[in-house]
Amino acid sequence: MNKRVRLGISSCLLGNAVRWNAGHKLDRFLTNTLGQFVDYVPVCPEVEAGFGVPRESMRLVGDPQHPRLITFKTKTDHTDQMLRWARKRVKELEKEDLHGFIFKSDSPSSGMIRVKVYTEKGMPVKKGVGMFAREFMAHFPLIPAEDDGRLNDARIRENFIERIFSLRRWRETIAKGKSMGRLVDFHTRNKLLILSHSPKHYSVMGKLVAEGKKMPMKELYMQYEAALMASLTFKTTPKKNLNVLQHLMGYFKKQLTKAEKQELLDVFNQYRQEFVPLIVPITLINHYVRKYDQRYLKLQTYLNPHPVELKLRTHV
Repeated sequence: MNKRVRLGISSCLLGNAVRWNAGHKLDRFLTNTLGQFVDYVPVCPEVEAGFGVPRESMRLVGDPQHPRLITFKTKTDHTDQMLRWARKRVKELEKEDLHGFIFKSDSPSSGMIRVKVYTEKGMPVKKGVGMFAREFMAHFPLIPAEDDGRLNDARIRENFIERIFSLRRWRETIAKGKSMGRLVDFHTRNKLLILSHSPKHYSVMGKLVAEGKKMPMKELYMQYEAALMASLTFKTTPKKNLNVLQHLMGYFKKQLTKAEKQELLDVFNQYRQEFVPLIVPITLINHYVRKYDQRYLKLQTYLNPHPVELKLRTHV
């Protein structure tokens, strides 16, 4: 993992004083922890669209699917100005090679889900999407997106970070040139990671790779990328992880002593009952992979999908 991940991010989450009240929403996990491994591309829709700091607060009004962006006190409609800027900005972001985007929750421009949309009578419903966030996700449907509020959930956080590093690895593979051999190699390294998210996609993608020579390489890579990113949107569960852990154990069960086999099974059972987090069986598996020099498993992304310093698997 030499090349850094590039993430778009709502500028206020980096501590930039760009909010309507000239404040910010600094998130220290994003800046101090995740920030060690990523390069951020900050975006503030309101400032970049020309609304200044400080500014009158705005909210979404009307139909949740097609809301208007209206200032709170003066009722000025800024919808067209925001949409013109947003559509121009997402095209500019094509050049940034983004692997994901972190939005500011609840924002009328950047909120990803459950943004308040007010009726004409002033009653809010949490069914909206921020105007810029909607344009971004429509323009980049395969790029992982989350908001800062949802990232407080350990499983969502681990899933999102796993997705952005997976996309980076995929793009590094493409950069070497599209070939059947490189696709097979990528799939071989990532197949257990895919299985931990979606057994259905694991089966479909295996068949896609096996029959890959029947279609043009460009089309094959497009289909594989779409399936890869779709598979990773499914969150892992203890049941799915245990299925993968048992697969891993099977690769060197003939080498394990009786005591080592029992130790693994005991740890698996503790994880099944949620007495220990995922990092415990993973650490033990990695120990036996090194001890018995299991070369195939050394290649498996599932065992090291993201920097261990992030401590993501200590909470799932």
